[in-house]
Amino acid sequence: MIHGLATLFLLQLLGEALVFALHLPVPGPLLGMVLLAAFLVWRGHVPEGLGQAAGGLLQNLMLLFIPAVTGVMMHWGRVAQEWQPFLVACVAGVAITLLVTAFTLRWLLRRSGTALDEELA
Repeated sequence: MIHGLATLFLLQLLGEALVFALHLPVPGPLLGMVLLAAFLVWRGHVPEGLGQAAGGLLQNLMLLFIPAVTGVMMHWGRVAQEWQPFLVACVAGVAITLLVTAFTLRWLLRRSGTALDEELA
C-alpha cells in the first residue's frame, strides 16, 4: 500500500512539475491523473498496492470534500452575489456527468454484448 500511495504522489508531483516547467494551462493533479491512466494502460493491470491505496482513498472520499465545502462557506457572500453562474455551473455539471455516464454505460454494454434489458431485469 505504501508503494501505491508513493506512486500516486509521485505522479501528482510529476504532473505539477510538468505544468510548472511547460507553463501548461491545466492543473498539475489533472495531468498526474492522465499520467496514471497512461501508466495503467501500459501495465495492463492495476498493481496490488496501488489498488489498495486507491480503494482506501475511495472509501473515505467524502472527507476529501470537506476543505472545498469549507471554502465555499467562507466565501458565502460572494456566492450569494453571483448565484446565477454558480447555479448554472452546478446544474450543467450534473447534466453533463449524467449524460456521459449514461452513454459510457450504453457503450460498455454494447461492447460486452449484453442487452440493456437484461441488465435492468
